[in-house]
Amino acid sequence: MIRLTLFTDPHLYGGESESLRGVATLPALNAALAHARGRDWPPDAVLVTGDLVQDDPSGYPHFRRLFGALGVPVLCLPGNHDEPEAMRRELAGEPFVLGGFVDLGRWRIVLLDSCIPGAASGALSAAALAELGEALATAGTRHCMVCLHHHPVPMASRWLDRVGLTNAAEFLHTIDAHRNVRAIVWGHVHQSYDALRKGVRLLATPSTCAQFLPHSDDFAVDPRPPAYRTFELRGDGSLVTEVVWVEQHYGGSSRSACSAA
Repeated sequence: MIRLTLFTDPHLYGGESESLRGVATLPALNAALAHARGRDWPPDAVLVTGDLVQDDPSGYPHFRRLFGALGVPVLCLPGNHDEPEAMRRELAGEPFVLGGFVDLGRWRIVLLDSCIPGAASGALSAAALAELGEALATAGTRHCMVCLHHHPVPMASRWLDRVGLTNAAEFLHTIDAHRNVRAIVWGHVHQSYDALRKGVRLLATPSTCAQFLPHSDDFAVDPRPPAYRTFELRGDGSLVTEVVWVEQHYGGSSRSACSAA
């Protein structure tokens, strides 16, 4: 069994107390990390699905300091608020893995870049789709989890669905051509999502800072606290996953939702 802990959309700044939508992002990330480390640690790897910073590359040293000290591989991909060149420069070398894929036991974790420079929405280039197809085709007997930043299915939120994956049909066509994909995981939406499509688990995770109100036609903030997600990836291709909500008053209790497939 492989265990992963997923953090997404920390939206860090260079300043240590700067806030996004009323939440100081660095203290909130610190709280989520501390909660995860006190709960069931260490996982086999940590996964971060984009928007490491909020349009501020001086936030990457904070990310490097915090995640570089965890003692496990840190699998990262960019979001629309990241600066890919600065991200690659600041997170070069172990324990960070940016893009490509990583094999952990019976599972292959595929990391995709869905960002369009200067745009909030995303797309996968022809090269990225080809790399995805190759990663899935060469996985052998491994089960695959495919990770990206932008949501490839509608979230029933009018404003949010305008900034999703614009070529989702092409992406899902590639997924459908391979029978070894067990889960698709994304960030960007700042809320929990859990569905099944053609036997593939579809999963979004709340942010380590502020959340978006689900099913909202117009932009709205959800008052729910920061969160992260845990995974147990089993050798038979099934998985158990849990969203863990970290109370606003750091160090408080947590609420969680667990599901298996």
